[in-house]
Amino acid sequence: MSVKIYRRVHELQGFSLKNCPAMPAPTAALMCPPDHYQVLAVKNPYMSGQVGAVDRAKARRQWEQVREAFDAAGLPVETATPVEGLEDMTFCANPSLAGLRPDGERVAVLGAMRHPSRRREVDAFETWYKARGWRTVRLKPGSHHTFEGSGDAVWHPGRRLLWAGHGFRSDPETFAQIARAFETPIIELKLVNARFYHLDTCFCPLTTEAVLIHPAAFDAASLELILKIFPIVVTANEADAGARMACNAAVVGRTAIIQKGATTVSNHMLALGLGVCEVDTSEFIKSGGSVYCLKQFLFGRRH
Repeated sequence: MSVKIYRRVHELQGFSLKNCPAMPAPTAALMCPPDHYQVLAVKNPYMSGQVGAVDRAKARRQWEQVREAFDAAGLPVETATPVEGLEDMTFCANPSLAGLRPDGERVAVLGAMRHPSRRREVDAFETWYKARGWRTVRLKPGSHHTFEGSGDAVWHPGRRLLWAGHGFRSDPETFAQIARAFETPIIELKLVNARFYHLDTCFCPLTTEAVLIHPAAFDAASLELILKIFPIVVTANEADAGARMACNAAVVGRTAIIQKGATTVSNHMLALGLGVCEVDTSEFIKSGGSVYCLKQFLFGRRH
């Protein structure tokens, strides 16, 4: 299986999505209860003015609503034990990237977080994976490059292909290691707007052929790559993509779970034949995360 990394449209000569092997759908989602969740420092633009502003009881109710939405969509939820002092651990998307190798082996590539306050999360999730028989992979020792898991690496629905974003949290120098770990090609996208600091804030594959994006988050070469691969590109305006984090939705089968109020985006999803489940993640948006950030898709046999 090719582990090539594509950075420009001309490099796609000979590449076909149809030739990418099938990738099984997720079999579960990993979530971590927000027992210790709060905003203690400003790490991205969403956090500005939100230090100490989280309603933790409300956040817990919203988290439960998201978990119930995954269950209702047919995706069982596994939970990790929250660790005191790790206020961002509830954002399970970032400290790792889970997937399958071509032989079906379950692999979790562990993140290398840019902010020191999040680095202990990686150890906690490594313990979780190992206890359940996953093979874990860390970046090469001595590397100072960062990688923030499925926040910046998103599986193409139904295909053995990763989309990887860089520019703010993950360094492109890590992508070759990730490609080898999963034996999968990667299409590399550059993020250029600090408000969309992770790929999952501005890029949401809806089906094998359709994607939701916020175009202003990408450079021109990245937009060309997206338009080349996806026949259907749905765009989210600034209000939906920013204030409502619509691109941070999560699609389970034919159901899109999305922050409430992104009416234009939801209507596009309905037009594509998706069901839409609206939830309220407003307390988590204070930290720059919504539905997708609150989970890690898991693959392979149930735990």
